[in-house]
Amino acid sequence: MTFEGLGIDARLIQATDELGYVNPTAIQEQAIPVLLSGTQDFIGLAQTGTGKTAAFGLPLLHIIDAAAKYPQALVVCPTRELCMQIVKEIELFKKYMSGISVVAVYGGASIGLQIRDLKRGVQIVVATPGRLIDLIERKAINLEQIKYVVLDEADEMLNMGFQDDIEFILKNTPVRESTWLFSATMPAEIRKVSKKYMKDPKEVIVGKVNTANKNIDHQYYVTTAQHRYETLKRIIDFNPGIYGIIFTRTKLDAQEISERLTREGYDIDALHGDLTQGQRDKVMGQFRDKSLQLLIATDVAARGIDVQGITHVINFELPDDVEIYTHRSGRTGRAGMQGICISIVHAKEMYKFKQIERINNSQFHKMDIPSGKDVCRKQFFSFMDKLLSTDISHGDYETYVPMLAEKFADVSKEEVLKRVAAMEFDRFLKYYENSQDLNVRERDRSVREPRGQEAGRGREREMQGIDGGRGDARNKYSRGASGYSRLFVNLGTKDGFFKASFLQFVLDMSDLKKEVLGKIDMKDMNSWIEIEKGSAQQMIRALDGKKYKGRSIRMNDADSGGPAGFSGDRSRRPRKGE
Repeated sequence: MTFEGLGIDARLIQATDELGYVNPTAIQEQAIPVLLSGTQDFIGLAQTGTGKTAAFGLPLLHIIDAAAKYPQALVVCPTRELCMQIVKEIELFKKYMSGISVVAVYGGASIGLQIRDLKRGVQIVVATPGRLIDLIERKAINLEQIKYVVLDEADEMLNMGFQDDIEFILKNTPVRESTWLFSATMPAEIRKVSKKYMKDPKEVIVGKVNTANKNIDHQYYVTTAQHRYETLKRIIDFNPGIYGIIFTRTKLDAQEISERLTREGYDIDALHGDLTQGQRDKVMGQFRDKSLQLLIATDVAARGIDVQGITHVINFELPDDVEIYTHRSGRTGRAGMQGICISIVHAKEMYKFKQIERINNSQFHKMDIPSGKDVCRKQFFSFMDKLLSTDISHGDYETYVPMLAEKFADVSKEEVLKRVAAMEFDRFLKYYENSQDLNVRERDRSVREPRGQEAGRGREREMQGIDGGRGDARNKYSRGASGYSRLFVNLGTKDGFFKASFLQFVLDMSDLKKEVLGKIDMKDMNSWIEIEKGSAQQMIRALDGKKYKGRSIRMNDADSGGPAGFSGDRSRRPRKGE
């Protein structure tokens, strides 16, 4: 199948040919013929990096009326980065189509300039939900003539708490002829939205839902909690040409690891929620032009990132939800290229890891953590390859050869090579000279603990909720153990949270580390958090009384005897005035 065979406008074929698009991807081949009618609701489930932008962008350009200078199509996506990426691609597709205008509207930029662009007359608007709502409320954009609505990365938007915004937008497009929904996964919330606002949608699934991209090699390394950072360094050093993203659970972890690696000479920076939009743009600009070799990010901060050529994704810590693993790994192996997704796994996380492996329906390969000698050898061979491939065709090097020959007249070729190697590898050789084995080896069965003690420790592990990855005694705790408090908060799954996004939210709000947390018990309307007593008040001060989606957050000690602390009370009890 070719793009020409899909039946799209010849001017679009001319543009795709120039871009090197010869054969459509699976999602493009199945979506485009359906969407060209403009009247069929559509659900497309495919992994990130499979060409979803072209799957909806080309049909939109085909059916848009260039003579009508008002918004006819609306594309809604979760982040500023993805918004700009979509506009950039559509601009390339419409190169030979005159009279069609595309505008991006998103937060963190001048709303006045965006309003001015809209007033000039546009046919396609690409927007983030928050900024679009602002424009609707200012009456700066009229959605009453919108015929086509595209929801891109729909699962990401719901994870970020945009469900109410999406429903508001759909309610305010009364004459739309079709709704096109694209997503990597299909959580229940998306299914509910589709049933409510879409009529007999054509559903296309490319691969299986949650199935990992087949272009990605999934690898994992098992180590102890105390060696997690050192394992990360070994992995980076063992892959000299790495260009990747490292994922952490919290912004504090992202910042701390970034600072440590920067001090040790790595080209790395962090992307997290504390950055201003200007700082974020600067970091992303440096990463895109490869001034930075590595980007370390939280899941929330990395949403919508679409950077070509990423070779590795590294999970410094496993996410709690399978959907998040799917989105993390999807940052590599894009556009038909090969990629590697690496997970650093604590021995106690193997059960969770096996769940991810099973649901992703893909083989994960266990790797040995490289030894210090392995790292030095890999770096050495990489340097030799770089040396041999260095371009010496330009520049007047011949002028300096006689001087070099005279300078090194009494030094053998072998000695020169040794000195070059010493200059390049002295730091590596010294650092890894007496490096230890970081792999977790199976214990000798002859020295296993007595049956009773082993069973007791097993029960301790079962009682543990969220493994902080430290392996010390204070994380081996059960409910009610001394040193821990149990907090109540009036937020739950009906507020749009999954366990991972809820964990990220409370840690970001309180500036605490995940190690202080124990088990998290989430219900529809409320949640209970087990936390070290010394950190309980800090979390309460950070969250109690704050606003979430316009509603006051209520957090207190669940064991204090107050109404909210009664362990049998599973319903939300709003305070007066809430």
